[in-house]
Amino acid sequence: MSQLEKIHLLARVMRLGAQSKHMSQNKTAISTKDAPAAIGPYSQAVRVGDMIFTSGQIPIDPATGNLVAGGIAEQTTRVLENLKAVLHAAGIDFTCVVKTTVFLKDMKDFAAVNEIYARYFAPEGVVAPARSTVQVAALPKDAFVEIECIAKDAASA
Repeated sequence: MSQLEKIHLLARVMRLGAQSKHMSQNKTAISTKDAPAAIGPYSQAVRVGDMIFTSGQIPIDPATGNLVAGGIAEQTTRVLENLKAVLHAAGIDFTCVVKTTVFLKDMKDFAAVNEIYARYFAPEGVVAPARSTVQVAALPKDAFVEIECIAKDAASA
C-alpha cells in the first residue's frame, strides 16, 4: 500500500469515527403545540442526553400565530409562557434552567423584563440561572424581546 493510499484510508476511518460520534449524541427534537411552531429550519428545543437547548422564543401567541399586543411587559410574559411550554414538553420546568440569553430591542426595557423574568426564573428559594442580556438591532417580527435557555434534566441523569 502506498503512502497516499494509507493517508486516504486513515482519512476515511477518521470520517467514519466522526460520523459515529455525531450519531451517538442521540439528539432529539422537542416540540409542542403550546408554543409557536418553528418558522424556519430549527426545532423548538433539542435534547442531547440530560441537556435541553431551547431556540429563542419571541412573543408569538401560539393560538393565533401573531405577535401579542401590548408593550414589553406583555411581550416578556408571552415569551416566558412559550418557554414554559417548551420546557414542559421536555418534562422539566424553569428550576432546571442553568443558562439564559435575553435579547432586547432596547436596553431601556431591562428593568421591566428583569421584574417579570425574576418571577419565572428566581422565585424564593430557587437558584437563578446564569444569564447574558444583549441589545440587538432587530428581532424577528419586530419583537421587543427574545429569550433562549439551556437546561439540565436532573431526572434523566
